[in-house]
Amino acid sequence: MTQNTNWTNVERALANLRAANALDVDSIRRMRLRRLERLIQPSGYFRQKARRIKMFIAFLDRTHGGSLDRLFAQPTDKLRQQLLDLNGVGPETADSILLYAGHHPVFVVDAYTRRILARHEILPEKADYEQVRALFELALAPLADPTTDALSDREQPAASQFRGAAHPPSAMSTSARSPLAQVYNEMHGLIVGVGKHFCRKSQPRCEECPLQRFLPGR
Repeated sequence: MTQNTNWTNVERALANLRAANALDVDSIRRMRLRRLERLIQPSGYFRQKARRIKMFIAFLDRTHGGSLDRLFAQPTDKLRQQLLDLNGVGPETADSILLYAGHHPVFVVDAYTRRILARHEILPEKADYEQVRALFELALAPLADPTTDALSDREQPAASQFRGAAHPPSAMSTSARSPLAQVYNEMHGLIVGVGKHFCRKSQPRCEECPLQRFLPGR
C-alpha cells in the first residue's frame, strides 16, 4: 500500500483495516474484493492494490498452505525470486517484504536512498537497483560482525541527529531479527528520516542535514 503515496495515507488505510478487525491474512482472504477496496481507499490506486493483495494471498495459499512462517522459512534468494515473479511486485516491494516482514537480511533501496547517493555524488539517481543494493550490503556487512569495531565512538552520530518515521514502531518492527537484518533495518530507517526531513526532492535543507559535512566540496 505504500506504493505511489505517502505514509499518512497508508496509515489511514491500515487504521481502516484495524477497525474492521481485518489486519491479518485470514480476514483479508475471506473479505470481498469490493470491501477491501473501500477499506484501503485512502492509500490511492486502491483497486489495483486490493487486487494485488488478494493475488499475494492466493500465492501464499497455493505455494505455502497459507502460512507466512513457511513462506519466510525459505532461502532468501529463492523467496526473493518468487516474490519478483508476482505481478506488480518489483525489487523494492520484494525487499521490503523480505526485510520488514520476513527479517531476511536484504537492504531496501528506495527513492530517498537514490536521492541521497546522487546528491553526494556516489551513484547517479538512475543507477541500477541491484548495483545500489550491493553497494550498501557490502558496506554495512561489517557492522553486523560483533568482532569488528566498524565505527569508533567519535564517528557514530548521536541518535538525536536523526529523525525517522513519525509513527511508533509496530510489534513486527521491534521483533527479534539477525544482527545483519537489524543493521539493514536501522540504516534504511535512518535514510528515510534524512530523506523526509532534510534531503527533500524540492527545497532540501542541506545546512541542517546530519550528512551535510559529507557533501562534495565540504
